[in-house]
Amino acid sequence: MTGTLSVDPADAASFASLPLDLDAEELLEVVEGFIARGIAIESIFVDLLAPSARRLGQHWEEDECDFLDVTMGLWRLQEVMRQVALRFPADDSDGDRARSALFSPMPGDRHALGTLMIEEVFARAGWQTEALIEPKRKELLQIIAERHFDVIGLTVSCDCTNANLSDLICSIRSVSRTPGVQVFIGGRMVNANPGIVDEVGADGTAPDARSALVLAEKLVARKRAGSVRTEFPLG
Repeated sequence: MTGTLSVDPADAASFASLPLDLDAEELLEVVEGFIARGIAIESIFVDLLAPSARRLGQHWEEDECDFLDVTMGLWRLQEVMRQVALRFPADDSDGDRARSALFSPMPGDRHALGTLMIEEVFARAGWQTEALIEPKRKELLQIIAERHFDVIGLTVSCDCTNANLSDLICSIRSVSRTPGVQVFIGGRMVNANPGIVDEVGADGTAPDARSALVLAEKLVARKRAGSVRTEFPLG
């Protein structure tokens, strides 16, 4: 049984740069200490690991460490998240497994941590989920064409153009096996400019995995109720 508490912002700030100095096993010990104190697994992902990943990116942007250091730090965070998910699995009895979602980074984007994190949060909320890692555009569209998904979530951390993102979203809608499939976008590029949602024809955005879950619940509920598309100001 896992806890229900949230990570304290001060603890998150202290943890943020540790992936640069500790190996994955040492980081996992620190995280398990939080879990032992009653911190919820979702909060570990959203309030501890995700801010740490953003902080690593800031270190690189501010020339405080090199690309290799950041890459290794992100890999350690990803490994910690994987181990936590394995050691503290979600309760399969929770949620409505009839809801389904596919998460993917933009084709060409090699950063998968955000995609894996949001997929794990949705799975713990009872969704049937799948995450793609470094997909080719053709692979992504083929899966969408062959299988039903209520929601497609794209993480956009690379510097892709609005035209490329808009074209991909248009292609997703045209090949989707699900009429009226809901597409939302998130990640560094989108958080920096939430207005991009309208520009590329997405259905919405959210600043983190927890907010993305709220967004998806609204999108699917409106779709099932037969409502027309509207924007949700969650960013």
